[in-house]
Amino acid sequence: MGNYKFILSGGGTGGHIYPAVAIANELKRRHPDAQFLFVGAQDRMEMEKVPQAGYDIEGLWISGLQRKLTLKNLMFPFKVISSLMKAGKIVRKFKPDAVIGTGGFASGPMLRVASGKGVPCVLQEQNSYAGITNKLLKDRVAKICVAYDEMDRFFPKDKIVKTGNPVRGDLVEMKADKNEALDFFGLKSGVPTLLILGGSLGARRINQLVASNLELFEKLGVQLIWQCGKLYIDEYTKFNSDTVKVLDFMNRMDYAYAASDMIISRAGAGSVSELCIVGKPVIFVPSPNVAEDHQTKNARALANENAAILLKESELDAKFQEVFTALFEDDSKRQSLAENIKQLALPNATKDIVDEIEKLIGNATSK
Repeated sequence: MGNYKFILSGGGTGGHIYPAVAIANELKRRHPDAQFLFVGAQDRMEMEKVPQAGYDIEGLWISGLQRKLTLKNLMFPFKVISSLMKAGKIVRKFKPDAVIGTGGFASGPMLRVASGKGVPCVLQEQNSYAGITNKLLKDRVAKICVAYDEMDRFFPKDKIVKTGNPVRGDLVEMKADKNEALDFFGLKSGVPTLLILGGSLGARRINQLVASNLELFEKLGVQLIWQCGKLYIDEYTKFNSDTVKVLDFMNRMDYAYAASDMIISRAGAGSVSELCIVGKPVIFVPSPNVAEDHQTKNARALANENAAILLKESELDAKFQEVFTALFEDDSKRQSLAENIKQLALPNATKDIVDEIEKLIGNATSK
């Protein structure tokens, strides 16, 4: 099989980094002698997260274009030229057999240079609405792995493979026992449990929503696992009680999912893919502050299939209590949401993406 060399590029947010690491791990499992290099943006979180996962990373001097005229924007052309030159050096020195891009600024220059040098390239698009970088690269790559239907709005149909998004292995098996999970959080068995997920940093608007509805949850007899995020833990830890567990971060997501009967969550691509596998009734409150309103589009794709409920931040004050209470009191509605979301799950995504990469390098090496 020879010793393959792979470059993975993506980052800026966990949503781009996690899939890249998952793909690398699966490639490594199949090709233990392969060499890996990650390429990210030099001042973003991938520079810390990727080495933690055990891989080398090189940083490019790149960032997105701001909407307004700033010094950063004036620097943008220089950053692009600098990044293209450095990407060129990396390709010449490392000589990759394939380059995999998972979105984010750094993957633009990297895949542009690699594809120009005839290296087979694969894109992985996590969202239901394609990101700018991936749209710019669509004609230069061999395959585009997606998680949603109708992505031929953005990409050439013959390049698209629907694989889904990589999710954590422990969730695919979902072996955690519900009572053990409740015990882990110090909660009671047989009491309806609501899980609140705002992402690792937390979501201010979701936290405000939960804090202002604690009386409602108490009245309905609901206990909470409330992941408020590390930015907000000092503010909300005072609400800790026998029935409300406030956490900054979840070490055991498998337990959090197993313990819960209903979930309120942001709608990042990674969260959505995980929640499909978990198969519980979900109310999505998308973040309105992300590029091209990805989260609303991700959540709407599920709401349209009657697989989740979508509540915009702007509707929370007017609608949340009514929507939550109705869902809480309607067993058959909760069951149908759970069944429908589970049907959208693609638990073999990482393996399917790596199969596509192997086909490409197989073709490349047989030429």
